Formats: sequence, C-alpha cells, structure tokens
Amino acid sequence: MSEHPIELSSDPSRAVEVLRNGGLVAIPTETVYGLAGDVEHPEAIERIFTTKNRPPGHPLIIHVSDLSVAEQWADLSSPIAQELAHACWPGPLTLLAPRSSRVPDIVTGGRPTVGIRVPAHSLTQALLEEHGGAIAAPSANRFGRISPTTAQHVIDDIAHFLRPEDDLILDGGPCGVGVESTIIDITTTPPQLLRPGGILTEDINRLIGDVNASSGPSRAAGMMASHYAPLTKIMLIEQGDPLPDGDFDGICLIDRTNDLADAARNLYADLRTADASGVNLIVAVMPPAVGLGHALRDRLTKAAADQHPGSANRDG
Repeated sequence: MSEHPIELSSDPSRAVEVLRNGGLVAIPTETVYGLAGDVEHPEAIERIFTTKNRPPGHPLIIHVSDLSVAEQWADLSSPIAQELAHACWPGPLTLLAPRSSRVPDIVTGGRPTVGIRVPAHSLTQALLEEHGGAIAAPSANRFGRISPTTAQHVIDDIAHFLRPEDDLILDGGPCGVGVESTIIDITTTPPQLLRPGGILTEDINRLIGDVNASSGPSRAAGMMASHYAPLTKIMLIEQGDPLPDGDFDGICLIDRTNDLADAARNLYADLRTADASGVNLIVAVMPPAVGLGHALRDRLTKAAADQHPGSANRDG
C-alpha cells in the first residue's frame, strides 16, 4: 500500500463508528469498492458527490443488510420484487423500486424511485448488520473513471480527497465479481434491465421472464453513455478481428475472452495497468454476449465512448 494518512482497517465495527459519526467509508463489495455514507447524514451524502466529482442529481444506490431492512427504504411488496430478492440477495443485484419517505432526495436526485441492494461481501455484510440502517455507496473513484476493485485502487483514486480525521478505507481484499451489480427496474411492466452486471441476464430471465434492456435518460447508476473510462484511448474489436496496424510497442492488448469470470474479476485492474503503462492505445477484445459477457461488453462500450484525439487529458 502507498503511504497516506487515511486509516485502513479490516474491522467492520470501526467502519460503523466512522459512518455513525458522519464520515465516509470506502467499503469492499463482491462487485467493486463503494464510497459509503450513512443515508441519514445528509452532509456525508453531499461529501460523496464532492469527493467523486459526481454530477448533482445522479442517483446513488443504497446498501442494506437484508430484505427486511430493504423494505423500510423501498416498496418491495410486488411478487417480482420478492422473487428477485429471495433468489439473488445477498448478491450483485440492485432493484430500482418506489422509494419510501425515509429516503432523502439527495440520494435519488429527487426521483420517486431508489436503487437498493444487499451486498454479499462478508466484511460489508458484518458492517451493515451492526449498523442496522442504510448506507449510500457509489463506486469509490472519481466520477466516470475506472472502478476500483482493491483498496489500493481507492487510495490511488480518492485518498487525497478524503479527510484523515473523519474517513476510513475498509480493506476487504480484491473484489470477487469485479463488475457492478445488475440493475432491474421493477416499477415498469414488464421489468426492465437498466444495467447488466454480476447477476446474469439469463438467470433474471429464468426467474421472472424475459426483461428488455432499457435506453433513454439515465435513471440509475451506470446508465450514462460514457463511464468506466481509462485516460488512454481504447479501441474495441470483436473476436477474430485483426489488430490495428501501427506501432505495437504502443498498444496494450486486453483479451480474456476464454474465461468470462476471470475477465470480469480483472477488467478494471487490466484497464488500470494498461493506463499506467504509457501506451498510446488500449485494444480490448469484446467477449461473446452470453453470461457475464453482457456486463463486460456494456462496460467496455462505455469505457470507449466519446473518445477522440486528446481524450487522454479529460477529467472524470
């Protein structure tokens, strides 16, 4: 770990103490590390936005320990909500549901819905069980940039924006899934897939019938066209496509298409390594559109969006 005054801990009780005092805690989940604040501390939620340089009004996902707590913050009474929650929680599934009156507007961007999930990581599960309430936690990186899957990534990205006297990084090791949660909007008929993720689209379809992918205005985390982006220009190719002509010393190739679970676990670390290597171009081979390949294709497409010469200088 690089030296920095922000406290690192593996003690969930210490993290609960920081959250109850209005501080921010970078938390490990099975998907990526999140930057958490207590939902009932508005100033902490405001600091999430400023620390990440996140646009005001872009909704946050709240995390709770189990379904019974989730039902205090969102209307999950529908048969579809119950089916998904019982089958997939704890796990990498977020439900976009009607919010309860307890959820502050700053968390939802004033929307009538809230994204909610029960994470599976053991440290964060212990934190949430002891805390007893809800925490809001987008990814613990600067907005639009590559998501963090280790505590070191969090340190590299945002440690100098945190307050050593108030905040904490809860180190739970590398994230096991490596891409963000699947988001399903259960307020529509039929439900809509807002973001493919760690729960496979095929499994969702088996549970509740086929869901359609949504497009249009962003109404949940991860729906913006450009996201998860490295500073280096990235080119996407399909399996079997030739590599681009040019100086291969200036190209970093990412191809883990033979193992999609491995590709997901390592996607963001691979992008960070390539970004730090000084190459001129990252070439990523797109995985097949099956299983975790749906989420990987989504993340890579968004990582490559809106790039142009000089895009390496843009700030997320």
